[in-house]
Amino acid sequence: MLDFLRVAAAVPPLAVGDVKTNTAQILNMAKKAHEEGAQVVVFPELSLCGYTCGDLFFQQALLQGVKEGLAFLLSQTAELPAAILVGLPLAVGGALYSCAAVLCRGEVLGVVPKTFLPTYSEFYEHRWFSSAAGLQTDTLSPRELGIEAYQSRSVPFGTDLLFRLGDVSFGIELCEDLWAPIPPSSTLALRGAEVIFNLSASNETIAKRAYRRSLVSMQSAAQLGAYVYVSAGCTESTTDLIFSGHSIICESGKLLRENTKTIDTDYVLCADIDLGRLRADRLKNKTFSQSAALCRRDMRTVCAEALPAPDDFSYYPLEKMPFVPHSEADRQKRCADIFEMQVMALKKRMEHTGSRPVIGISGGLDSTLALLVSAEAARRAGRAMQDVVGITMPCFGTTDRTYQNALTLMKTLGITCVEIPISAAVEQHFADIGQPRDRLDLTFENAQARERTQVLMDYAGRIGGFVVGTGDLSELALGWCTYNADHMSMYGVNAGVPKTLVRWMIDSIRKYDVFAGCAAVLEDILDTPISPELLPPDAGGKIAQKTEQIVGPYVLHDFFLYYVVRYGFSPEKIFALACAAFAGEFEKETIKKWLVSFYRRFFSQQFKRSCLPDGVKIGSICLSPRGDWRMPSDACAALWITQAEALK
Repeated sequence: MLDFLRVAAAVPPLAVGDVKTNTAQILNMAKKAHEEGAQVVVFPELSLCGYTCGDLFFQQALLQGVKEGLAFLLSQTAELPAAILVGLPLAVGGALYSCAAVLCRGEVLGVVPKTFLPTYSEFYEHRWFSSAAGLQTDTLSPRELGIEAYQSRSVPFGTDLLFRLGDVSFGIELCEDLWAPIPPSSTLALRGAEVIFNLSASNETIAKRAYRRSLVSMQSAAQLGAYVYVSAGCTESTTDLIFSGHSIICESGKLLRENTKTIDTDYVLCADIDLGRLRADRLKNKTFSQSAALCRRDMRTVCAEALPAPDDFSYYPLEKMPFVPHSEADRQKRCADIFEMQVMALKKRMEHTGSRPVIGISGGLDSTLALLVSAEAARRAGRAMQDVVGITMPCFGTTDRTYQNALTLMKTLGITCVEIPISAAVEQHFADIGQPRDRLDLTFENAQARERTQVLMDYAGRIGGFVVGTGDLSELALGWCTYNADHMSMYGVNAGVPKTLVRWMIDSIRKYDVFAGCAAVLEDILDTPISPELLPPDAGGKIAQKTEQIVGPYVLHDFFLYYVVRYGFSPEKIFALACAAFAGEFEKETIKKWLVSFYRRFFSQQFKRSCLPDGVKIGSICLSPRGDWRMPSDACAALWITQAEALK
């Protein structure tokens, strides 16, 4: 199951008081939204007649016309497989309410009245409407709605309604309800609503758009849910006010869609909501479940059949690199923030231990980032740059390119540069264990990795230092490290940074010249193929052992990692997301191959993560056994691999 819901916020052109015209416009836009695959379409507050009717709300002709318009919509949408939410004034028990009616397949499922009525500044709603807080009934007869010709059963009425379409639950609030200190949607979410729809009529003033967006975003974040907000457009009366038609669709604090015009009308804004994300977050977040347990209000559930789901999620902002912001400004800020976290964490460890950082420098991406972090931490701590010790350890696989880049970077930064060739020590080890020198197997590779770590540990011990680990989050996920070798350190500064982001962080440091004179060497490091350099170079002296040819593209693995760990999605869903995100870049069979490989490696290599050294947590995904990820080392991957291998 992909668990996507396609919603639409629709702002029709209205004629104030002309229900017949408005109903026709609503019907037209509902059909248009359905053509886009929308399962739920929401219209603004009082959309059947217009929000700005004023004292016309007391006119019987208008109220009767609204009922006739509702009946017409009901009859015309009976064959439309979508839920339609419209706003209308409704007289019940001698009081008038601003309401939202939910229409679905020829039936009014329920009616929700507005609770909070603004009566300040330009608002005067108490003149016409009553609050839902004073309701005297919880059902409406079809006759009260004017739909007796089309519906025989009574209609639930109140603010305690949860609407359920198949396995999707949603709730409704209206305009000012969102502005209340405790909005009704908070209770609705705690009682199970995954999506909140808000029918609004909010006039536009300077800076109000940003404030409105903030409200919607924060409410969706607090609810770990989705929030769909739609407001009346500029065809409302402009006697003293202008209405903007502002529509906002957020998912757990993330803005999915928003209309671009400041003043707008006559449009349909569609978005796909990933219910799987919301459900995963609510499942993990015990604060949410604890809050739900304290919420005592009973709810009535209105059930209907599931609506046909679209066969894609083209209205969802799917990103190839979920760890890397798309815009340059956001990306730069992300990189700067992470660098600051790494630096301050390492600075604390340096100050606490009084020790010097010791780093193995290979000329690759990870050791480069770790060195830059260490240099800045030393600077922030008021220490001489020479307190940072970089050790290059050339061996069988070291190329001149990486060797020279390592030396150049260390000398440019002004750190203590130490060169310790390890070829002779490794050959002696081969002789000790009976390993043929020309057998280029796993032992050949691991012996070098372990010798590097032995040198680093013992050198650090001799000078009173501590070894800074360079391995990144992606390598930890794949187990692409040698146990008790590069797997081990005394503090892992890159442990929370995925490979796709490491590259951008170095590029950001290069671009903004954080370290004077380093731009050229950093550019060449970025251009160097990723490799552990544990196998001999090719005949031309270039890197022959390329990591991504062995373990697969990091851009795919980081994508898999994000959705496996962050949300616990099924192989089916991750595969579908990856195929959509990388369409035209990777074939489906290629994605499937590396997804199967990811699961196999992720499960089999947990034992390495179970004994990780300390390392700063950077984002929402952390594989530390003391933090976010607690998994037995002998967990079986069969279930996941079987599902992944069956994908087509």
